Amino acid sequence: MSRLLSTTLQALRPYVPGEQPREPIRLKLNTNENPYGPSPKVLAAIQQATSEDLRLYPDPTAMKLRQSIAAYYELSPDQVFVGNGSDEVLGHLFQALFQRPGVVLLPDISYSFYDTYSALYDVTPHHIPLDDHLAIQADDYCHYDASPVAGIIFANPNAPTGLSLTLDDIARIARAHPDAAVVVDEAYVDFGADSAVALLGDYDNIVVVQTLSKSRALAGLRVGFALASPLIVEALTRVKDSFNSYPLDQLALVAAQAAMEDTAYFEEICRRIISDRNELSRQLAALGFTVLSSDTNFLFCRPPNGQAQALAQRLRQHGILVRHFNHARIQSYLRITVGTSQGCKALCNALQQILSSELS
Repeated sequence: MSRLLSTTLQALRPYVPGEQPREPIRLKLNTNENPYGPSPKVLAAIQQATSEDLRLYPDPTAMKLRQSIAAYYELSPDQVFVGNGSDEVLGHLFQALFQRPGVVLLPDISYSFYDTYSALYDVTPHHIPLDDHLAIQADDYCHYDASPVAGIIFANPNAPTGLSLTLDDIARIARAHPDAAVVVDEAYVDFGADSAVALLGDYDNIVVVQTLSKSRALAGLRVGFALASPLIVEALTRVKDSFNSYPLDQLALVAAQAAMEDTAYFEEICRRIISDRNELSRQLAALGFTVLSSDTNFLFCRPPNGQAQALAQRLRQHGILVRHFNHARIQSYLRITVGTSQGCKALCNALQQILSSELS
């Protein structure tokens, strides 16, 4: 069938998502899902919306949800664009903002969907290496002038490292490239980093992308959004309405609105995860791991012997899934989602047992 496929598709390497296991798993710590579940108000909103009205199309403007998001961030609804998960929002951004002459600057180690979208939308990526400590250096972006810059994208905090840039660094990048969109992917920002939303009033080329999958525990409903100038939101809407005018169904709309409005539950769950993360970091360090500082709901760490892939396989034998990336610079690291406090203890007990057996 390859003779019927486009040349782009034949060369495309699709993004590989984290494993969703089919066999029983004791601890699933490989895809950074929230261990505490969504707000009870979310479940109530879904239940109330489950009626014969599902025969009707949802609001294509998602206005009520956009109003709730805008109120939370103290913006106007015309600065909010929503989509079917932040991945779809990112895809629309590539098409709306990056399909221009020049290169798109991005880290060499980051969310691999950026490379997939670059190939899909015929965008030329230019990878800027992380430094020796696996951190993004803003100067590398500010001083890039080898070719025209069509856009810039990075995750902040970065994934899979968990490290963050400061708002001053992001502002410097935006000032250095005033005619290029600077897309800041903030999937994990609620766990300790500062959001670039604070910069939107001063820099019309900054776009902030967030998701309700992580801190608001709605990975199963697929809701993401972008915050930007009204001009960029209008451009994204034009792409959406040329692709799928109804990206969010009625249940997702009401659930996301309830999640955005239940700030007390959201803040409490974030505090619990941050506390669990800090304690897990201390326990892993005590076991001999090198643990990077994290502003996310996961830890990026190097086991004592550096045999990360083998350790991931051993953990699986204990019914525990973690994530290993087969990238030359980070193949000795594991990414471990922060689970409940009980789950973190179970993980450390399994690690102690595995590491002790290797030493005996």
